[in-house]
Amino acid sequence: MPDTEPLGRRERKKAATRQALADAALRLFLERGYDEVGIREIAEAADVSTTTLFKHFPGKEALVFDQEDEIKDALLAAVRDRPAGQSIPAALRDHVLRARLPKDDPQWIRLAEFVARTPALRDYARRMWLRHEADLAAVIAEEAGLPADDASCRALAHFALETRDLGHGSADPEAALRRAFDLLERGWEGLAHER
Repeated sequence: MPDTEPLGRRERKKAATRQALADAALRLFLERGYDEVGIREIAEAADVSTTTLFKHFPGKEALVFDQEDEIKDALLAAVRDRPAGQSIPAALRDHVLRARLPKDDPQWIRLAEFVARTPALRDYARRMWLRHEADLAAVIAEEAGLPADDASCRALAHFALETRDLGHGSADPEAALRRAFDLLERGWEGLAHER
């Protein structure tokens, strides 16, 4: 038996409208550029009013990042559901590498390149990612058996989330991320020996 009940008609319509808005925005942004597309045009392309658009999205940037809850859930699951024996920094490294560097999805690569060259979207993506810091620190503390306000857990969460931007401008983004996580791993292991 599934854990969730099927969505009702109203919820399905809301989800469909939200998806139509996100799809229309992305299509227009990729065709013409982020700064060249207005909110009204996106609403018209999705056949809704601008009021409806703002009921689903707080602003233009959010239209590109319509799966923030799923992103947070996957981040937290990377720590909670890591294989036995895998360290928390290693689980975060693997998750960040998968999330940041998918090599086999041309549409995702196109979107990632678009976000990277659009300052407003790049800044929004960074702020969105960093909003998960407190939740991540809490899960790290829970998994490590430490108090929720433990500074080492907050630091690991903060620096793990900051690594996402290290690949920008690097000749080898994956190597840059791996080196950063190697440093976090050594620090985390060192703290574990002190406990």
